[in-house]
Amino acid sequence: MRQFDFRSDTVTRPSDAMREAMAKAVVGDDVYHEDPTVNQLEEMTAKLLGKEAALFVTSGTMGNLVAVLAQCQRGDEAIMGTQGHTFLHEAGGVSVLGGVSMFTVPNEPNGTIKLENLKAAVRNHFDVHEPISKLVILENTQNFCGGTVLSQDYVAQVADFCKAHGLALHIDGARLFNAAVALDLPVAEMVKHADSVTFCLSKGLGAPVGSMLAGSKELIHKARRLRKILGGGMRQAGILAAAGIYALEHNVERLRVDHVRAKQLADGLAEIEGVSLTRGTPHTNLIFCALDENVEIDTQSFIEKLAERGILIMDVAPREFRLVTHLDISDEGVEECIKAFKEVLA
Repeated sequence: MRQFDFRSDTVTRPSDAMREAMAKAVVGDDVYHEDPTVNQLEEMTAKLLGKEAALFVTSGTMGNLVAVLAQCQRGDEAIMGTQGHTFLHEAGGVSVLGGVSMFTVPNEPNGTIKLENLKAAVRNHFDVHEPISKLVILENTQNFCGGTVLSQDYVAQVADFCKAHGLALHIDGARLFNAAVALDLPVAEMVKHADSVTFCLSKGLGAPVGSMLAGSKELIHKARRLRKILGGGMRQAGILAAAGIYALEHNVERLRVDHVRAKQLADGLAEIEGVSLTRGTPHTNLIFCALDENVEIDTQSFIEKLAERGILIMDVAPREFRLVTHLDISDEGVEECIKAFKEVLA
């Protein structure tokens, strides 16, 4: 029985062509800046994002952590959404390792944070009782708001707000290229207002490992030292960087296919009695859905019965699930998923 894994776009496996690029990569010691393939990936990323410099890191979590620590001191505060990945799913690293507190404000259903809520979150720097506000974090696409895309107008408004209040702006762009293709905009245009930005190579772009952090030369210099402190000196990392280069050269435009398949899957699930789409999905490649209250099956049993039919999904709340389309999900996978949902709920 063939298996289709909809749990995340992190489960993608490198193609034969990507593996070949990895095998042929010219490598050196990256800690000495002597890995030509890593250097190429970092230069490529900086140019692509319209930033001065970039840094190859092991993961989006490390990228976000390094970005925060490069722009905040111990005792400072970063403002972010209640549905933001840095707050929900990064083990509180900015606080645990950096001594940076997190001030969370509600995300709207479309992934934005109201400017009035951001304003209310900014601390009084002259009051010794309060931490110092230093940074605002936006996420694009906004995962737990359903993969929503932040508009350019909104990001520009937040950037203006940050400048007016002496704050830096970081964009957690784990799925930034999904946002770019959804808006039909160059990725540099998407992040031109950000002081720092991360994106994942190991999600929809299909590389096995790695993320990128980009910003000014000064920020990346600080970030390189912080990466070392965190244990991220990866030596002959060109083998991994080669996969990232291949991903950026071959797998960006094909993200549109994932969005089309997400729409097809969502349409099919919405027609099944007992299933309702949630969080306004699909916006990009994420589908959230829930079982109606009158469906007599519990969350874990539903997941297990789908797995018996070769369909893997993840739960995000009682009776609510997330499904993600990616380069390892074919049209057949979409059809088999809809079929499995129908069989389990029949």
